[in-house]
Amino acid sequence: MFSEIGLYSNVFATDWSWSALWTDFDNDGWMDLIIAGEFMPVRFLKNYRGSLKEFTESTGLQHTNGWWNSIVAADFDKDGDIDLYIMDINTGKEKKVTNTLGYDGGAWFSPDGKKIIWRASRPKTEEEVKEYKELLADNLVAPTHMEVFVANADGSDAHQVTNFGQANWAPAFFPDSKRIIFASNHKYKRGFPFDLYSINEDGTELTQLTHSNTFDAFPMFSPDGKKIVFCSNRNNGGGHDTNIFIADWVD
Repeated sequence: MFSEIGLYSNVFATDWSWSALWTDFDNDGWMDLIIAGEFMPVRFLKNYRGSLKEFTESTGLQHTNGWWNSIVAADFDKDGDIDLYIMDINTGKEKKVTNTLGYDGGAWFSPDGKKIIWRASRPKTEEEVKEYKELLADNLVAPTHMEVFVANADGSDAHQVTNFGQANWAPAFFPDSKRIIFASNHKYKRGFPFDLYSINEDGTELTQLTHSNTFDAFPMFSPDGKKIVFCSNRNNGGGHDTNIFIADWVD
């Protein structure tokens, strides 16, 4: 027996939907949903452990209203690797900004628009490359070894900021577009907990910001630099819920 579950899955209000694509667009191991249709933007619904939540605004595509008849997933340059691209929204001209073997994702522009920051894996040994390609063939990425990278907005001068091992990810710039905040588990061999850290772009002045002995990640500053928002498993009664927290920021 089939039942209407659109109301519960948060896809009931999708206007004239013509095409849908299940894909793990943030590589967290959960299949997310992208919906396209007529007179609507392309909608992104992120899978939060079995519950689909609206994620379109975070992609910057909330104003892309159009007559979308279909949507597909593809490796645009046919190299089998996951890379970053930038696009001129007015002309549609795109440019590939990463070219090194390994996962590249979670990219953001700096507040002044001059740089991009992202997380990346860089398999080096023959065994690491083999494992990476085998997982990629199954549309999977192992997010256990990642470092923070920065480049100019056009992709030039790409360079690695962290070199701590483990998972250093979810990076974002401070409002000054110079310092960086990110999440990391590099202090713990077992891979947990995750704390928030700050660091300069040249890799100096690493400072641990949280000490909650749980999961803290996805930090972002308010435009004026007075508030910081992040996700955490703290105060969840011992369960697995991840909630959003806001704190005052004082330099």
